[in-house]
Amino acid sequence: MYFDLTDEQEAIRSTARDFLASRFKSERMREIAGSEDGVDSAGWVEMAELGWAGLALPEEWGGQGLGTVDLAVLFEEMGYALAPSPLFSNTVVGLALARSGSEEQKERWLRPLAEGTARGTQAMVDAGSTGTPGAYPMKDEADGDGVVLNGKKQLVADAAGAAFFLVATADGRRHIVPADAAGVSVAPEISIDTTRRLSTVTFEGVHVPAEQTLPGHGAEFGAVFLRGAVALAAESTGVAQRALDMAVAYAKDREQFGRPIGAYQAVSHRCAQMLLETENSRSAVYGAAWAADADPDALPLAASMAKAYASDAGWRVPDASIQVHGGIGFTWEHDLHLFLKRGRANASMFGDARWHREQVAKRVLAPAAA
Repeated sequence: MYFDLTDEQEAIRSTARDFLASRFKSERMREIAGSEDGVDSAGWVEMAELGWAGLALPEEWGGQGLGTVDLAVLFEEMGYALAPSPLFSNTVVGLALARSGSEEQKERWLRPLAEGTARGTQAMVDAGSTGTPGAYPMKDEADGDGVVLNGKKQLVADAAGAAFFLVATADGRRHIVPADAAGVSVAPEISIDTTRRLSTVTFEGVHVPAEQTLPGHGAEFGAVFLRGAVALAAESTGVAQRALDMAVAYAKDREQFGRPIGAYQAVSHRCAQMLLETENSRSAVYGAAWAADADPDALPLAASMAKAYASDAGWRVPDASIQVHGGIGFTWEHDLHLFLKRGRANASMFGDARWHREQVAKRVLAPAAA
């Protein structure tokens, strides 16, 4: 199949590359990552003005109405710049509301989210659980017309500054819980990736009115999960591309015995392997993104293939880039370790490579066995 980006998608790529390069230089990225909450409020406002907060959300609710391929283009650039931004978590919540929310919920919660005036994030993984996608033990106890939530959710990304949480429960439903609701508390977690902060959110007797529970159930949110996995795989591809570019530039500049180190096979072969993994990851990502828009029945297989491959490429390419750089690549002052950590963190989110490979095996082998 011949595939190429449209002029509009190329414009998104170019705009994103220029904006992110100017906004998130190394010094600024480290400053945000080292701040108390890890949030760049001014940068978020600018992203919202560019329409990124609602890029793939319906126009009738304040979004841009674009597709998953456009989303992949943007998130590849976000990974390339290693932008410390809540855009990913905000986008996934927006997709869930757009797909499964009621008209009233979309007006109350989706519109400000798409316009960038309020942020949301997911609260999915229960404390003490395996973190298996789709397995969320928290129960919602009936309380009149609404429910009550008790428990802890871990690995909640970008909780600082979020206006509300989209909380998953064991019955496959999602509940909108304002961050300032009685019984909600947020505590930061230690993570290897300081450019994307994680928190533990505790719910103690939190009452959720019926109008804040989304009508949709598990299968509908599965489609959102797959699109989120594709976006995250695109980000990991951007991480790999940046690490590859850094390695190639260094191999051309650094000399040993009067020759650039890239002239030696030990280095050039490593760079070739990095290129192979990056390009394969990109092909898988855009194949899955295309499927999300044009062939939804093929999305489950394509998304798992993309996430599995990009999960590995997202950390293996930065790891190889560090080897090309030698001693300087291992230092705190060099940025490569930040890309390696983002790649490692992304590999664990939305299903790791092993889990997604299992999904691929089930989809490929089960029909053959039948």
